[in-house]
Amino acid sequence: MRSVLLILFVTISFSASAQWWRIDLKFKKKQEEPRPGPIEVANHSIARLPAIRVSYPKVFPVSFGPTDYSYEAAEDVVMKSAQHNMRFRIYNDASYDFSELAGLYIKQSRFSEAKWYLLQSNFISRQQNDDKHTIANLINLALIKANIGDQALAEQDLIEAYDIACLKGLNEWLTDIEKTMLYIKQNKLPFSKPELRYAETPQNTTKAE
Repeated sequence: MRSVLLILFVTISFSASAQWWRIDLKFKKKQEEPRPGPIEVANHSIARLPAIRVSYPKVFPVSFGPTDYSYEAAEDVVMKSAQHNMRFRIYNDASYDFSELAGLYIKQSRFSEAKWYLLQSNFISRQQNDDKHTIANLINLALIKANIGDQALAEQDLIEAYDIACLKGLNEWLTDIEKTMLYIKQNKLPFSKPELRYAETPQNTTKAE
């Protein structure tokens, strides 16, 4: 009986020892397995993005001609300057203001107003002995008179301008006068119908013949 129990005890101990040996072996195998490597993270940096080429359209400047509003605004500014200079007897500046107003009216084919202001400007420029300004006004007056049909009077203004230039030694004006005379004769002005409008009179304006 005792021998049977001894054999049974040895058998149980041996099987138990074998099982523990297997568990320990499995545990060792798990420890010996290689660890996983580092996880690769995708690089989403902007620098890795492909370059984007942006095409810019060519922009060309667009020029618009003067409008009625721009003419009115310019006229208002110059008119106020002319009125101020006449009021405070700054006649030389007022003379140039009148010529500038005439230039605005010529661009709008308002020849009657342009002629009136050029006459005012010329009256002052003669008194101020501003010969260059007088010659410039006479050339513009000739063009206006030719446009409204006064061919003979236009030629008289150019002849007077030519005489002043010769007398004062302003030879640089002779070529302009001759070109204007030739232009009037070749184009057989008037070539447009003038717009008849009355000129606004600044305060303390002088009278011109």
